[in-house]
Amino acid sequence: MECVVQGIIETQHVEALEILLQGLCGVRREPLKVHEICLKSGPNLGAVSSEVRLICNLEQTEPTWTVRFVGGAMRGAGAEQLSVLVRTVIESKASKNVLRLFYALGYKLDHELLRVGFAFHFQRGTQMTVTVSSVNKMPQLHNTDEAVPVTPGIQLVEVTAPASSETYTEVASAVSSFCEYLAPLLHLSKPGISTGVVPTAAAAAASLMSDASTAY
Repeated sequence: MECVVQGIIETQHVEALEILLQGLCGVRREPLKVHEICLKSGPNLGAVSSEVRLICNLEQTEPTWTVRFVGGAMRGAGAEQLSVLVRTVIESKASKNVLRLFYALGYKLDHELLRVGFAFHFQRGTQMTVTVSSVNKMPQLHNTDEAVPVTPGIQLVEVTAPASSETYTEVASAVSSFCEYLAPLLHLSKPGISTGVVPTAAAAAASLMSDASTAY
């Protein structure tokens, strides 16, 4: 399981967000370049459609593939009261032939994306990951070199944290508390609930950049 929230920020304020995250996380950022292929099952695999994501880390010398299955979100009164989305996630490493395998099983390509940006992996009450990335589409199949932004000038911010059926309440609380520190720059909410760009982002970014230049 994992707890997740998402938000958006204008590209012009990403440097300020990076400065804030650097101070909060206390670790170095890691470059992010991920090719993501989304597949959906065909009719031969059952009446209920399923979706898997094949993720290739292009930052590594030898690109590695991961199969990621994202299940449905937790439901019920308890889940509604949480400010984060709790969902089932299953991941497994795979070989470079994984796409061919899923095609043979009857899966079809739905869409593919290239995410480029950076990530922070850190411990703050619980293990968390923050990714900041531009989301790009590919006019030509699998051609990451010609990827173009889906929403120019806007970047996606995502905070995730692993959880279990016993710990998700505490993990959700830790994620929510962390998100409050980012509030002047962006608002993070459950995926699918868009709140747009925060009005205070420009002023907050200017303040952060000013503090950073003074520190140096």
